Amino acid sequence: MIYLSQMLGNPVYDLNGEKIGKVNDLGIATGEVFPRVTSLAVEGPGKTPFMISWRKYVDSYDEHQVQLKVVATDIRFSYLQPDEVLIARDLLNKQIVDTRGMRVVRVNDLKLSDTSSSQLRLLGAEVGIRGILRTLSPRLERVVMRIAKSLGRTIPERIIAWNYMDLVERDLSNVKLSVSHKTLDELHPADVADILEKLDPRLRGQVFAQLDDEQAANAMAEFDDDAMAAEIVGGMEETDASRVLSEMDPDDAAELVSELDYEKAEKLLRLMGVKEQKAIRQLLGYKEDTAGRIMTSEFVQLSEDSTVADAVKAIRGLDEDFEAVHYVYLKDEEGRLSGVVSLRDLIDGETDTHLSDISYDDLVTSSPDDDQEDVAKDIAKYNLLAMPVVDDKRKLLGIVTVDDALDVMEEEHEEDLQIAGASTGDSDGSQHTHVLSWLLRNELWFFIWMLGVIIMGSIATGEHTLQHTLLLALALPVAIVSAGDAVTYVTNFYLEYDEDDEDAPSMLGFALQGLGLGILFSTIVLLVAWGINSVFFMRDATGGAYAVRGFTAASASILVSFLTTPIYLRVLRRRDERNKESSGTSLACISMLVALAVFVAVVLLSTHGMAI
Repeated sequence: MIYLSQMLGNPVYDLNGEKIGKVNDLGIATGEVFPRVTSLAVEGPGKTPFMISWRKYVDSYDEHQVQLKVVATDIRFSYLQPDEVLIARDLLNKQIVDTRGMRVVRVNDLKLSDTSSSQLRLLGAEVGIRGILRTLSPRLERVVMRIAKSLGRTIPERIIAWNYMDLVERDLSNVKLSVSHKTLDELHPADVADILEKLDPRLRGQVFAQLDDEQAANAMAEFDDDAMAAEIVGGMEETDASRVLSEMDPDDAAELVSELDYEKAEKLLRLMGVKEQKAIRQLLGYKEDTAGRIMTSEFVQLSEDSTVADAVKAIRGLDEDFEAVHYVYLKDEEGRLSGVVSLRDLIDGETDTHLSDISYDDLVTSSPDDDQEDVAKDIAKYNLLAMPVVDDKRKLLGIVTVDDALDVMEEEHEEDLQIAGASTGDSDGSQHTHVLSWLLRNELWFFIWMLGVIIMGSIATGEHTLQHTLLLALALPVAIVSAGDAVTYVTNFYLEYDEDDEDAPSMLGFALQGLGLGILFSTIVLLVAWGINSVFFMRDATGGAYAVRGFTAASASILVSFLTTPIYLRVLRRRDERNKESSGTSLACISMLVALAVFVAVVLLSTHGMAI
């Protein structure tokens, strides 16, 4: 076995031992299960590149050199054929998709197998850490492997075999993507969506273009990021984008269209069929985050006097891409929703049984203007597969299905985590980014404390400034951490109570409760300061005075932090009304900085005329 990294840069000698250049790349013919190396790309004197036939001219090779079977004057150059690809140029360091692990990886090296003294075949792509180490230095790889072995660990190779790789660009001039074990058209739409979301933006559209309309529509409906889906649609040809939207369920299409600019959305809608266009426009007429916006207009509704046989016939006549049917809804003579029949009841019923005789009349319904989160909670509460959405006259407008309810609950859960300051990042993202984010989020108080020490040190005057600055800064973490706790108090209240919740305390009650907490905590801090002064500074009146001033400033800062909690609650609620995301970490940072400012101001006032 040999790796591409071990061959690149090796000298190439002719039959007489004369060096004619160094290995620059290897060409393969892609039509085989494990392709043979067919060409040798050489960088000659003066960095002049040329290519020769591997089979015709290469006699032997190893990790150190390539030996030709002819003299330099007998070499005839060749050219890359349409079915050939250069593996260093077109595969190395390119993004590929491992569909077994459902993640985007990068080719770090390529593994080759020698089938004879002069013939090479490509086995697959190395996507693990060993490929990176080997590319940097084979000696480094060996050292790391020895260290791992001494620790009782192993670092295995991670090879994606060539016969499981599917080229997206069929002209082979630039390999953009490969997949292992399955091709894209064999994957579940949710997996395709995950893969597309993880790809580099410049590749995403090209990969998406390889899907047919149905696959594209199904994958688009599974995107977690609507803005990303809109970006893909915005980059497509208008006729293609319109066809994809037509294939989507109306509620998913409406959500996607709402992310596009008005002019683009209107063009796509006008290109669609009348039926699809009408359904999407109807949904767009409702406010965001309401039941009307997430409902689908694809449902089965029959009159009360219809029979089981009529219902079965109606279901069999539906299009293949019709929304999954869980219930058959009934309407009375005036068109009002009067009952529902489950599929199980249809199966158990006789063909001539009237639907009204087996229907369930005590329905849980929603209005199109109801908040989508309330609808999702009701679907979970009553164990429904779909909830009917009716107008003021109780006429059925659409249904909210359980999958849409789950999406809403997941979205709301992520927003709550973000407001609470928790991480919602994808575990497949950059590990370094996650570590840094975690550090900043969880140790934010420390960085602000250090900022406060620097500020107080820079404005310090008089003698013994370092000692006194440290004594003052001793109490600063109490103020900063308490400011973070005040924001936690706000976010917990916000997540627990809606603004229009009858059981929720009033804003005045919330403010008074916050004031009470602030006074209580401030008093405790002052008592602690008194105790510290009495125990540790009995013989150092000046030091004790500075320590007390520090804790007094912390006490004032704590009081301000809890006094301002109604402001933070107001901000959260107003941003929620405007459908804007809020970050608990950002609020905590603001609160801590305010606490720092109050602390420094109180210290300056209390030490006026003294050396800090």
